[in-house]
Amino acid sequence: MMKEIIKSKLAVLDPVFIEVVNESDRHNVPAGSESHFKVVIVTDRFEGQRLLARHRVIYQLLAQEMQQPIHALALHTYTPDEWQKQQDYVPDSPECRGGSRFS
Repeated sequence: MMKEIIKSKLAVLDPVFIEVVNESDRHNVPAGSESHFKVVIVTDRFEGQRLLARHRVIYQLLAQEMQQPIHALALHTYTPDEWQKQQDYVPDSPECRGGSRFS
């Protein structure tokens, strides 16, 4: 299952919190797809890193999966202090804006 692969690969960042959500059903993909994910990850490793650097780390760790089958990845990356200030709130992903239609 792709969700577990993502969690496993991101475990090297020693997250204090990680949530991986398969959002494929909110997009125009075949039933049962595992192509659109939201990742919420909280780790001390992001301390002192800008958002772009954090995302690069994750894309590097998931490079093989980003070739295929992952089509979209919504990333929410926090340090523990940022997470506490967010009060554990993660914004909803935007609605799908297109793509192929499947029955």
